[in-house]
Amino acid sequence: MNFKIFGAVVFALTTLMLNPAWAQDAPEVDRTSTGGAQTLEDIMARQKQLEVDESFRSENTGDPANAAPISEQLGTLGGRSQADSWRGVRYNEIDLSTEVSGPAVDVLIQDGGMPWYQLREGPVITYGGGAILGFVLLLVVFYFIRGKIRIDGGPSGTKIERFKAIERFGHWLLAGSFIALALTGLITLMGRSFLIPVIGQEAFSTLAVGSKWLHNNIAWAFMLGLVMTFVMWVAHNIPNKLDWQWLKAGGGIFTNSHPSSKKFNAGQKIVFWTVMILGLSVSLSGLSLLFPFEMPMFAGTFEVMNSILGTDFPTALAPHEEMQYANLWHSIIAFAMMVAIIAHIYIGTVGMEGAFDAMGNGQVDLEWARQHHDLWVEERLGKQDKGESS
Repeated sequence: MNFKIFGAVVFALTTLMLNPAWAQDAPEVDRTSTGGAQTLEDIMARQKQLEVDESFRSENTGDPANAAPISEQLGTLGGRSQADSWRGVRYNEIDLSTEVSGPAVDVLIQDGGMPWYQLREGPVITYGGGAILGFVLLLVVFYFIRGKIRIDGGPSGTKIERFKAIERFGHWLLAGSFIALALTGLITLMGRSFLIPVIGQEAFSTLAVGSKWLHNNIAWAFMLGLVMTFVMWVAHNIPNKLDWQWLKAGGGIFTNSHPSSKKFNAGQKIVFWTVMILGLSVSLSGLSLLFPFEMPMFAGTFEVMNSILGTDFPTALAPHEEMQYANLWHSIIAFAMMVAIIAHIYIGTVGMEGAFDAMGNGQVDLEWARQHHDLWVEERLGKQDKGESS
């Protein structure tokens, strides 16, 4: 699948959910009876989440230079009315004089908070949490139907080294940090709804603050593990013609066949690239949340998408909007990674006999290795024979 197109589709769905008013246009409204001010039709259209042309308000912010001469004292507003000033604030069309500096200081009103909150508390939690629970139940059913994948004929009793210590360290650094990030992220995202009724507000407050601190700091270990595993294993995860044969045979997961493979089979390669691509995306969105003013992601991304795909996403985003998009994207990608990792954990533990030893102590049974990675075993034993003969 083209990941650019996939990303564009997800962005489009997310943006439409954030801005449901884009779905349809409101009918044109005659405002002559109100002197250009909003009418009941405008208010009703917004309540129906229709798109309303706000230029009659956003462009009506007053201009003291063009105001009619007034003989009486004007006060601090000059020729501009109080309503004009607040419309200027509402649409960020007013020059604010302030000694406070910062990337977001000129944005006094940003009304994307409630749509973001409703999407975060609604579809993100519902579909994300439902995907995890549904997938776990599916694996339970699959286990009872298929059972554990056994070593044909039983273990041979002879061991062969599968992974070196540095490889196991990189794997467990990545896996352990991801599990910690998943748990603390779920507490932060869903804790209000599910934990406060159980443990109370004060206990949850302490738990939430601790989870946030751990999440922000364990993220560095996750990114280090991601880089380590990529460097160590990318050469072994390049797709080849054996992968298609492995996939056609179901990898021995659905049948008792054992397709040939080298160090990593097609299923492991799918997990590897899923973790690498989604891990990079979730890391970048996480960094954007940690450093929102230094690392905005979405304005530039939308600009590229508009030029390539002909879309019309907004390219001028306030820091608040950048964080809202980053938070939603971070959550969606994290849920997708959780589903993939749950499948990986299942196969590496209860789903397959002898698989955990590969990352447990690095030594696997020779018969297990021959059944699942026969070409890799031949290569390893061939190297050992050459070493002995020399």
